[in-house]
Amino acid sequence: MTDPAHDPSNFRQQRTVGIAGIAAASLFASVLWFGIDYLMSPLPGVDSLDARMLLTLKCWCVAVLFCLVTGVEAVAHERLTSPAFDPLAGFETRRLRVNQRYLQNTVEQIIVFAASLFGLAAYSPDGSAMRAVVATTVVWIAGRAAFWVGYHRSAALRGLGAPGMAVSMIVLLYVASRFGRDIAGTVGAFVPVVVFFAIEAVLFWGTRPVEND
Repeated sequence: MTDPAHDPSNFRQQRTVGIAGIAAASLFASVLWFGIDYLMSPLPGVDSLDARMLLTLKCWCVAVLFCLVTGVEAVAHERLTSPAFDPLAGFETRRLRVNQRYLQNTVEQIIVFAASLFGLAAYSPDGSAMRAVVATTVVWIAGRAAFWVGYHRSAALRGLGAPGMAVSMIVLLYVASRFGRDIAGTVGAFVPVVVFFAIEAVLFWGTRPVEND
């Protein structure tokens, strides 16, 4: 008998489970991020912009290795040991479909993550501030892992990885706000944030399903 919480035909129950997972994962991610940012020792030798960019590149490389490369490997290994070796044969297990979706989602998100990470490093003037770059990297990697594991359990539980995308978005908003302040002061700092949330509101209302008459 199918567990209602993981029944793909029960959208409302799936959404409830997903929202609960997002809430729990967000609490954990917040504690993890602030714990690293406040408890980690300041990073030495990163007072110059070049040094900060180099450290950020290293953080991004670690994220690529553990999140993107592992997704590529998961798909490649299953293709190597099953009829899915021929991608055109149409053979797919549920595991392979989930891994492919994880891989595609990670490709999309790692671009957003990279922009946020390098932008954050540009506005982090010293070793103390650069702890935020490390914290963001750790939370993003943990979010990708939670998304992957949760997705294999059910579509709803992929919501466990939501804090990964959220931290990239929050950092990008911070970077855009700082950049706006550089150009136009206080007003410039608010404009990117207001415009972004206005777009979000339009997308939220504009993408709702249209019920058939």
